Amino acid sequence: MAGKGPRKGIAYWPKTERPRERLLAKGSDVLSDAHLLAILLRTGRRDSSAVQVAIELLDRVGGLGGLAACGIEELCAIPGVGPAKAAQLKAALALGRRSLAVPMSTGTRVSSSADLFKHFHPALRDVKHELFKVVLLDAKNVVIKEATVSEGSLTLSIVHPREVFALAVRESAAAVIFLHNHPSGDPTPSPEDRRLTDRLVTAGNLLGIRVLDHVILGDGRYVSFADEGWMTEQRNECEAS
Repeated sequence: MAGKGPRKGIAYWPKTERPRERLLAKGSDVLSDAHLLAILLRTGRRDSSAVQVAIELLDRVGGLGGLAACGIEELCAIPGVGPAKAAQLKAALALGRRSLAVPMSTGTRVSSSADLFKHFHPALRDVKHELFKVVLLDAKNVVIKEATVSEGSLTLSIVHPREVFALAVRESAAAVIFLHNHPSGDPTPSPEDRRLTDRLVTAGNLLGIRVLDHVILGDGRYVSFADEGWMTEQRNECEAS
């Protein structure tokens, strides 16, 4: 009788080499991206193990960053990844993002734009639409709370100063910081970003609530209006007018 050929499934590997067993014994840090994905995939295909399928998947989509950007149909087109496995992968990525999106703790002191980038970038870097957030602060720049103001394309008509500052007044905030992401990955402020910031600074001056910064997040980098000196320029222009 003809042989069945080499057995490639992970079930035939030595237990010390199997991704799941290694994770349980030594933790996730010892596993590669492909091995972690293999645990989610659970099974491979007839000619390849789950690890081999994971390696091919990462190669085709361009690593974990590409995986986060893939749609369900694109994932299903990869041999060995059907709708159920694609759903498992997307669910795992969504849970990871949500775990990183825990609001800034009340009582946290914001000392620089880098603090904001470090907190918000992991949760927003793979979001494919714009999110506009506000961080409410007390007189000592300690966080009162954070909130999402709007989602979608950022326009003057979507972000209403009255809604932003109604929240600030309700929470007795002394200052606010605005923050949003650019899905393109380029954090360079657009003319629309600048006009919106002008309106928000003007509204804050009228209400006696300081607008400390507007931070725009891109792919691994950010632009801070305050760091660039633009907030001072805008406040001076508002006072002069």
